[in-house]
Amino acid sequence: MSSEIRRSPFAGTWYPGDPAQLESMVSRFLRSAPRGDLPGPLVALISPHAGLQYSGPVAAAGYRLLEGQAFESALLLGPSHRVAFDGLATVSGGAFATPFGLATVDTELARTFESATPLARSLPEVHRNEHCLEMQLPFLQHLLPAIKILPVVMGAQSPRNIEAAARAAIRAIGASSYPVLLVASSDLSHYESRGRARDLDSEVLACVERFDAGALAELLENERGHACGGGPILAVMMAARELGATRSRVLAYGDSGDVTGETDAVVGYVSAALYGAA
Repeated sequence: MSSEIRRSPFAGTWYPGDPAQLESMVSRFLRSAPRGDLPGPLVALISPHAGLQYSGPVAAAGYRLLEGQAFESALLLGPSHRVAFDGLATVSGGAFATPFGLATVDTELARTFESATPLARSLPEVHRNEHCLEMQLPFLQHLLPAIKILPVVMGAQSPRNIEAAARAAIRAIGASSYPVLLVASSDLSHYESRGRARDLDSEVLACVERFDAGALAELLENERGHACGGGPILAVMMAARELGATRSRVLAYGDSGDVTGETDAVVGYVSAALYGAA
């Protein structure tokens, strides 16, 4: 079991490296986020992972739902951007460091997740320069300072890996004696014009809103929509349904042009919640 402390390669560039400045940014995004109170218990979030100044306002719409919640751990699932591999890369111990302090890896959750599928193994090196899960931490640590994490990066986004991730998440969260939040990390269309991006992204949003993982899988396979973390989204939708979610709600959508003013080539962002009956 690794006891490594993963130091952030992104603090100070993708988001403020100074704790007070980061606190100010996260608080501002949460205050400005639309209220999206759910009629039932929150099971999972879909959240973007660009630099915080770009995707943070959209991500905040989902993370605002954590105010007053009692989640003790979060299972974070995202795509590999920098390392090509097959399977699911976990971190089985240690912690991730951010300006807010250490987010400790949930070793119990990791052990159960890894035992559920031979495709999951501890590969800290995959996480070392990966941004998709780290970008969730400022919100999680701000709202739930004691929360533990299980970071999982999906390599090839194949049906086999998607099914394995869903099955392992169901096993790990279902066996847990404490509440665990499930989070899929993904951006949407990349570097399309705003008009084209919104056409593509609207198809993805419709599938998410309908809680239809099958339709989303077909859409992504036929490239009628795009999500860099499409596999993680599908796995989280599949797992969340088995863990009690019956509905999905898109909470916010935007793109990088909302911040930069450049609309010729944008990246799309969505925040969505998967939740159960009241």
